[in-house]
Amino acid sequence: MSKALLTRFLARSVRHGRLCVVFADGSDHTFGAPAPGFPEIVLRFTDALVPRDIVMDPRLGAAEAFIDGRLLIEEGDVMGLVTLLRANNAWDRGGDIGRPSVLKRLVNRAGFAAEQINNRVGSKSNVAHHYDIGNALYALMLDGEHWQYSCAYWPDGVTTLAEAQGAKLAHIAKKLALSAGQEVLDIGCGWGGMAIHLARHHDVRVTGITLSEEQASLARERVRAAGVADKVTILLEDYRDTAASGRRFDRIVSVGMFEHVGRNQFETFFQACARMLADDGVMLLHTIGRMGRPGTTDAFTRKYIFPGGYIPALSETLAASEKFRLIAADIETLRLHYARTIRCWYANCMANRDAIIALHDERFFRMWTFYLAGAATVFEHGSMCNYQIQYIRSRHALPITRDYLLG
Repeated sequence: MSKALLTRFLARSVRHGRLCVVFADGSDHTFGAPAPGFPEIVLRFTDALVPRDIVMDPRLGAAEAFIDGRLLIEEGDVMGLVTLLRANNAWDRGGDIGRPSVLKRLVNRAGFAAEQINNRVGSKSNVAHHYDIGNALYALMLDGEHWQYSCAYWPDGVTTLAEAQGAKLAHIAKKLALSAGQEVLDIGCGWGGMAIHLARHHDVRVTGITLSEEQASLARERVRAAGVADKVTILLEDYRDTAASGRRFDRIVSVGMFEHVGRNQFETFFQACARMLADDGVMLLHTIGRMGRPGTTDAFTRKYIFPGGYIPALSETLAASEKFRLIAADIETLRLHYARTIRCWYANCMANRDAIIALHDERFFRMWTFYLAGAATVFEHGSMCNYQIQYIRSRHALPITRDYLLG
């Protein structure tokens, strides 16, 4: 029964490109037809329960079968497999690949709602789940110069990941409209790349806060090595505690952190930012976002990657921030930049496969590459993008035209 249901599902889902599935009983079925730009993939299921697991919850079922070695990719790779499925069902054209059963959706929504509490203890635990798995992994995956684990910026002429991450830092710095000597707060400072860039190139003082002990430790080392320890302070601190301290800042920047706040904490986050931002201050929020309406976090991401996280719709973000008189002075939608970035990370992981397996194991490597494949393709064919939202408290805080961004 499950085999027949999966066959019908794939027949509807794969029209361009070719997907051949070899079932555990030795039978096989081919879906779609070769087409320019679409991958050709051959899968083998090692047991008869794989079709059932995929039919029950296509995203999580396929992911766990792949992670556990029960779904084998004999031709192609996991990036090709996920690309094939997503490209055939692009969000722009009304596609929605991989919806779980009604029961699974209800269970996922209940679990998602419970995780969105995201208090101080939960936030630190959730951050540790992803970021404290070891700096060695990220050293093998990221650009190596800026240590940026967020969407890069790819203007014309930029060809390498390090150049694109440097371009992102410079792009954000322009939107902050910095002046020498200003006090800057970097919420979710990661390994210190943004703080180092701002201190080095704009002569500002930066306080970076993170909940990851691994990140904080390496960020401090990188700050010292960059020669900006007199201008940059890295704290292991929750943004709510920073706000409670009464400190105010001329500029606030937050890159790739808002996704971890949790929907129930959106207003708390913006209230804290409004409290910390100077009256004539500028804030730049860089976050993954949904191009469509609000939703929930899928079960795979919640279980394996970002527990407690939620990708906000633009409407949710603005609805929360407007309650605290934060003026959205500029909004930029980065549609394809993150896809290109993540494909670079995926390529780095594939090139360092043996080293990553030595650090963790093969099961982890399969889980991690499935995550990257899903992330890249959701920015290419799904409903995700990146938003850069510039906030001000006073309408006079910035020039009245955007020409200052061109310098």
